[in-house]
Amino acid sequence: MTDEKPKSNTDTISEFLESFNQASERKRLTLLPVLEERVEELINLGTCLMSCFSTDTCDWAAGSILQLIHKTDENFIRKNLDCDDLGWFTAPSEVGFDYAPLQQCLLTEHYEEADRITSSKLRELVGEKAVKRGYVYFSEVESIPGTDLATLDRLWIIYSKGKFGFTVQARILDSLDGRYDKLWPRIGWKKDGIWTRYPKAFNWSIDAPNGHMPLVNQLRGVRLMDSLLNHPALLARR
Repeated sequence: MTDEKPKSNTDTISEFLESFNQASERKRLTLLPVLEERVEELINLGTCLMSCFSTDTCDWAAGSILQLIHKTDENFIRKNLDCDDLGWFTAPSEVGFDYAPLQQCLLTEHYEEADRITSSKLRELVGEKAVKRGYVYFSEVESIPGTDLATLDRLWIIYSKGKFGFTVQARILDSLDGRYDKLWPRIGWKKDGIWTRYPKAFNWSIDAPNGHMPLVNQLRGVRLMDSLLNHPALLARR
């Protein structure tokens, strides 16, 4: 793989998509404006648009294309990709949860609502006691089904150009030798962590720093986040 490809506007749109899919992450970022310029060509591909992408991927290339398409034509995905619920990616669950609402929020970059859904799902995955109290204890994290935790992480990555997700936070923490006091400013949280949804207290946009979302309650210290990021399902993805 080299960064000489794709040729942008000299390739057919199908060739461009194939090359975009195979390009390095750095190269893809530089090609996003080209995707925007060629959005009408993408739309004209109709049912063939996503033919070079897998619904099982953990790669943000496909997610970025779907986000661009949906901004331009909000009916395209339903009409051409047979996704009435807008959940194009597979989202396996050990307990039968439907992650289509989360996909919808992430697709449309409604990240605050996506974060609320994520927090709610984590409580539901732990059990009724966590749902009633409104938060998860660090000691309960090990009971979260790995498949579901991996699905939550994967969907955040796919729909954020690789910027957000639990494993993104974990890799940043690893690069800082596990120092949470260094992690907070790096990902744009208050030094002692942040758990507030008041206006201007949190950046719910794609322009937020890498690792800014999902939000994890740190009011009781770092033990919850530490348990979450070290869950076997996430360790296997780092």
